[in-house]
Amino acid sequence: MQLYRDFSAVQLSKPTVLTIGTFDGLHRGHQALLNKLKAAAQQHHAQTAVIAFHPRPKTVLAPQLANNDYLTTAEERILLFEALGIDILLLIPFTIELSQRSARDFIKEVVERLNMIELYVGQDFALGKNREGNKHKLAELGQEFGYSLHEVEPLLLDGQVVSSTEIRQQLLAGDVRRAAFLLGRYPSLSSKIIQGARRGHTIGFPTANFEVPPERLLPANGVYATFVRRAGQEQRYPSVTNVGIRPSFGGQERTVEAYIFDFDQDIYHQPFTVEFVERLRAERKFDKIEALIAQIKQDAEQARRLLIDEVISPV
Repeated sequence: MQLYRDFSAVQLSKPTVLTIGTFDGLHRGHQALLNKLKAAAQQHHAQTAVIAFHPRPKTVLAPQLANNDYLTTAEERILLFEALGIDILLLIPFTIELSQRSARDFIKEVVERLNMIELYVGQDFALGKNREGNKHKLAELGQEFGYSLHEVEPLLLDGQVVSSTEIRQQLLAGDVRRAAFLLGRYPSLSSKIIQGARRGHTIGFPTANFEVPPERLLPANGVYATFVRRAGQEQRYPSVTNVGIRPSFGGQERTVEAYIFDFDQDIYHQPFTVEFVERLRAERKFDKIEALIAQIKQDAEQARRLLIDEVISPV
């Protein structure tokens, strides 16, 4: 996959089938759209391309709103697009200046730089100043600039529209199983392992502490059965992970700490991914360290049993 972060640096000669959006989470609805994109590209002997925005329009146009609910960081999205077989990814920042461009001006440049022959968009998609570039305007521009527009209906699962908003709600409720169903993969966090307080080492449960980007949404505080993977590798290590503030130790900042079973390697500052499989319990405070140790042992055993029987079917 070719990655561009500067729109002005792109000049493609091969015909392109394109889609545009934020694609936070790259859930099953996004994947359905991308599958249509790939099928069309194959039919026309063209290449697939995605223009994805980071930061997203909402963050730029409404800076007063919270900015800590991204399902995926920019780097996580890059890896997912590549795994999904996209040929060209333009990961570009959404800016105030971009929001003020007319739909015609922006689409004209897209056609000239990307040699776009087809544009695929989701329902209610719009671009340009005051969102003037709705599906009717984009179809009209297609006649002028020689591309065809295709609107993709939302994906329904169990009668419910798959959306990033719904997945956020499931994660905030701690229902990582439901979130995984909507995502088409386990909810996860990919980041570097950082030095923690090392309290786990002192009680016999050394943990891998994941760096948490400030914009990243985490599942509800609690203890989870998880898998941990090295970046770029498929081998999964069963683990139990705490998301929360560590109330038994007077913590206040949210952390993600994974106790990886039967694992003894130096992994500091290396990129890893933790995949959330199932929530075991809520986070709670223990007044005595002996009670905490007994609970961690119980959590670990429960996670081991659950993960042994886990059927992994990655999308």
